[in-house]
Amino acid sequence: MTAPEGRGIGTAVATGDTFRILHVSTGNVCRSPITERLTRHALSNRLGDRLTGGLIVESAGTWGHEGAPMEANAEIVLADFGADASGFTGRELLDEHVIRADLVLTATRDHRAQVISMGHSAGLRTFTLKEFTRLVRAIDPATLPDPRDGVVQRARSLVQAAAALRGWLLAPNPDADEVHDPYGAPITFFRSIGDEIQQALDPVVTALTGVAGRG
Repeated sequence: MTAPEGRGIGTAVATGDTFRILHVSTGNVCRSPITERLTRHALSNRLGDRLTGGLIVESAGTWGHEGAPMEANAEIVLADFGADASGFTGRELLDEHVIRADLVLTATRDHRAQVISMGHSAGLRTFTLKEFTRLVRAIDPATLPDPRDGVVQRARSLVQAAAALRGWLLAPNPDADEVHDPYGAPITFFRSIGDEIQQALDPVVTALTGVAGRG
């Protein structure tokens, strides 16, 4: 089973001209849908409404609720940021998703370990979201390919640079790389998680696109 086209931004099939970002959490109804749709929203704002450039954004869950809708509070959080929650359905993480992904960003270290344990040479392209943010902040954007020459090559170079830094820039504490699960929590906690995710994504999207966020 392959990831259905239309789940990502853009409609290109997986080729050397595409770069797939896979967000992973547990149920694929809270954290990873929020992260997927906020990433798409940020890329659209940076790159324009054409949603081109070869970047494809998807999500799945290690215990994914296949076919389930996004949690209502997750939809509210996305609305707060002006992001689109429509048409989402949950997916269970499959080998095919990992094989196709060029970058896997997980909510927690446990999710990261589960993805890596699936094999498919995933270790060098799988990070927790907050871990990847920390590494990206340390990378000089001048060392990356010019985004005007295409964001796909820039994205690939960014992942390679982050992987090379991983052993040198450790988290200050184990909790620093975690995005906690808001499932079943009140909307106030969902909103705090949404803020965490948004703050972590902003430097990542800036590094991917070479375009800073507005305000």
